[in-house]
Amino acid sequence: MHKSGFVNIIGNPNVGKSTLMNQLVGEKLSIITSKAQTTRHRISGIVNTDAYQIIYSDTPGIVVPSYKMHEGMMQFVSTAILDADIIIYMTEVGEQRIKDEQTLKRIVNAEVPVLLLVNKIDISDQEKMEKHIENWRALIPNAEVYPISALTKFNIDTVFARITELLPEGDPYYPKDALTDKPERFFVSEIIREKIFETYSKEIPYSCEVVIAEFKEDKNIIRIRAEIMVSRKSQKGIVIGHKGEKLKRVGTDARKDMEKFFEKKVFLELYVKVDDNWRSDDNRLKRYGYLN
Repeated sequence: MHKSGFVNIIGNPNVGKSTLMNQLVGEKLSIITSKAQTTRHRISGIVNTDAYQIIYSDTPGIVVPSYKMHEGMMQFVSTAILDADIIIYMTEVGEQRIKDEQTLKRIVNAEVPVLLLVNKIDISDQEKMEKHIENWRALIPNAEVYPISALTKFNIDTVFARITELLPEGDPYYPKDALTDKPERFFVSEIIREKIFETYSKEIPYSCEVVIAEFKEDKNIIRIRAEIMVSRKSQKGIVIGHKGEKLKRVGTDARKDMEKFFEKKVFLELYVKVDDNWRSDDNRLKRYGYLN
């Protein structure tokens, strides 16, 4: 008897969804920063054994859209609820509500198992945690609740065991040696975006998109040319920095992570271009993978 299914992780921004996904998969596939709305796409990580195949999905944090880009991000969340065999709804101690009531209704009315994970209990006390769990049991009565710490791996094994119990019978959806459904270029752009979030403050990381213009892999080296698109001309100089220092830092930090990821030497070239107001333009959002 073989089991196979989609386990999709939903939640508000910055509650630890990406950290959880990386822990469950055992690889760093989703970028992690202290800033909200770091994840923009639906990213799948695949765990295989002879007995099962689990396809985990990390999704963007639930937001009330301010740009068309946000509408595309929320579409990834909607699709993840629709095609899930198991829904993981993730919250953290102190958080009271889902940011979108429609999403809450869809989770409450879901016909598949819902696991509600209360994250970051390592930085909370027992009383706060119990009140929090009580609140969420009332909000999502169909959910099984598990207190966890994604960062320290507390109770992750219990959650994983429950996932394997609930997984439906079925043949694998992907080859048994697959780790993800995303191409290598996607992870290159995500690594660069992570370094942008770590290097710049305020609006700049949210205004940037990364396009991989060239990816050539030889026996001993991968040569990559990437373009950082900014939404306003005034942002270009900020991203480059004085004498190109900030852009150089992004490139150096990204290259080091890419060499770990690919286990191969990487030569990385970065350029900054202006793509006016790309976050609100349908054609550009299609090009960047936010809209179909």
